[in-house]
Amino acid sequence: MTELLSEATRQTVLQPLFDTGWEMVEGRDAIHKTFVFTNFVSAFGWMTQVAIWSEKWDHHPEWSNVYKTVNVTLTTHDVDGLSTLDAKLARKMDKLVAGSQG
Repeated sequence: MTELLSEATRQTVLQPLFDTGWEMVEGRDAIHKTFVFTNFVSAFGWMTQVAIWSEKWDHHPEWSNVYKTVNVTLTTHDVDGLSTLDAKLARKMDKLVAGSQG
């Protein structure tokens, strides 16, 4: 079962994400990042890749897309806050973004 990130593990798990542009969402135990691509096709292609991993891990982002910009918020609804699944998906999104900028 997925568990809420403990106070002891938050710094270790979240700081590397903050270093890549993720931010805490005000008023929620969630993280957010805006991804800007070169065009709509790159943005949509990246979203498709993320969707495959999200489905595989049964952990889905809150996101929206307008043209070449994708806004993402991650939280684990089952635990009403951040879990290791959010960090895992955020790391995957950051890794995939490098290959989707064409």
